[in-house]
Amino acid sequence: MDNAFKRVMSMYKWTLENGDKRTDPWLLVYSPVPVIVIFLVYLCVLWAGPRLMKHRGPVDLKGVLIVYNFAMVCLSVYMFYEFLVTSRLSNYSYLCQPVDYSTSPLAMRMANVCWWFFFSKVIELSDTVFFILRKKNNQLTFLHIYHHGTMIFNWWAGVKYLAGGQSFFIGLLNTFVHIIMYSYYGLAGLGPHMQKYLWWKRYLTTLQLVQFVLLTTHTGYNLFAECNFPDSMNVVVFGYCVSLIFLFSNFYYQSYVSKKVKKI
Repeated sequence: MDNAFKRVMSMYKWTLENGDKRTDPWLLVYSPVPVIVIFLVYLCVLWAGPRLMKHRGPVDLKGVLIVYNFAMVCLSVYMFYEFLVTSRLSNYSYLCQPVDYSTSPLAMRMANVCWWFFFSKVIELSDTVFFILRKKNNQLTFLHIYHHGTMIFNWWAGVKYLAGGQSFFIGLLNTFVHIIMYSYYGLAGLGPHMQKYLWWKRYLTTLQLVQFVLLTTHTGYNLFAECNFPDSMNVVVFGYCVSLIFLFSNFYYQSYVSKKVKKI
């Protein structure tokens, strides 16, 4: 038991001391403990929330959701712009891009938007809270919980160790998708009269799948190319994207293909 504890503490010390010194002082970055606590609170909310709401009516959050969704659109636009412009100004390669650990203005600008992208994943845990308060428990699927719960860890590690480099491509694609996704949610929240303009809902899932296929291809290429970017991170991203392709494909089938077949 003593040896096991020492190994854990040694690993924890390594985790703290081997991060990116530029991002270590930033909120939630230096230690994994705050992110683990956030995740545990998230799980507690998932367990307790539906039980506390069982004998209560759904909470009317129309105004809150409109503000939230359009605020997320604005944040996503900002991050997309920063990923795109900073990568262009830095002459980033879309095939292989090592991390620039310098404190040059462009390197720090890229690290900064990587942090905002990580923090946006913490904010997005609110999606789950809103589902619970509105008693939309059918939305609390494995896909939803898995995706939201794991992204905070993925991008904590990204900002802690690899704030920049080719991980920018993940942020670039994901923020673009989220501009469209949160625009849809914001417009849908305005009321039933908007539904006739939101015929393109199913294409959101298609866009998300295209995103994951592109990321899997991009990361898979780098697993076999000579590139000064950690293969360990490429393996994690590759496996994660493959899992999301399976989960989103199943969601698309259940939501659109299967229902269409049943109607026939």
